[in-house]
Amino acid sequence: MVGVKRVAIVVMEGAKPLDVGIPAQVFATRASMPYEVRVCGVETGLVAGADGISYHVEHGLETLEDADIVFIPGYLAPDARPPRPELLDALRRAHAGGTRLAAISTGAFALAATGLLDGRRATTHWHYTQAFAEQFPRVELNEDVLFVDEGSVRTSAGAASGIALCPHMLRGDLGLTAANHAARRLVAAPYRSGGQAQFVQRSVPPAHGERFSATREWALRRLSEPLTVARLAAHARVSARTFARGFVEETGYTPMRWVMRARVDLARELLENTAEGVDAIAQTAGLGTGANLRLHFRRVLGTTPSEYRRAFSREE
Repeated sequence: MVGVKRVAIVVMEGAKPLDVGIPAQVFATRASMPYEVRVCGVETGLVAGADGISYHVEHGLETLEDADIVFIPGYLAPDARPPRPELLDALRRAHAGGTRLAAISTGAFALAATGLLDGRRATTHWHYTQAFAEQFPRVELNEDVLFVDEGSVRTSAGAASGIALCPHMLRGDLGLTAANHAARRLVAAPYRSGGQAQFVQRSVPPAHGERFSATREWALRRLSEPLTVARLAAHARVSARTFARGFVEETGYTPMRWVMRARVDLARELLENTAEGVDAIAQTAGLGTGANLRLHFRRVLGTTPSEYRRAFSREE
């Protein structure tokens, strides 16, 4: 039985509603989820947030002392609104005690102000990347990704990137099936890589982020079959060159790399939920042989199929 994990969401003045609500919903207390969520702040009571929304904050910073995960939602004017010193001290103490810290959007400013991101990779909302880089030159800023996972500290881009980061964290805690279930509740994509571009500057024509979504769904139902760029492009009814270029713009992956990652994810689900052998799973997932499956698992996940199954199998 997995023990209950305590999740704290720190609300600061000017906190953005989506940034607060996404982790609150993803990690909400329910029978299928071993989490307990508490909203806390430097001061209790009514805290004015962004967009005309205020928050009733019931708990103080002592909540961080026994939290397993702390979320720092984005807030207004982060480049001109320094976090309270007592918050920074509480975050440092929590991190030193083994708590994982995760910033959503401009919450990265508060996390960086603790010094815990110095010498590490991080991201934030694209609109504030220049200000972030100027304020925190010791942080290795990656402005073109959805989120950055540095283990005990994680950062993400705009509010919607929290929908990518939170299921990513669930995958680490509970496995792929639980993360996919949470994504379905949000009606969100079940898998978005942290390396996927958060914002791509273009001139005309305007972005068509869903142009090849039907082809991706089609491919997900045929992972056991041979899938080539030419076959995918034929389904999308464009040339292979146009498809490959547009696919990278939409997903951050080449078509074949995306297919491989999708096959690995299917293999993960089969390892979690069935007793099938590695060779059979490799065939079903379109990875050919057990040796090929092991190779891709090592490259993508840094582990082996057997180790993954031991950690996340639902089979008794």
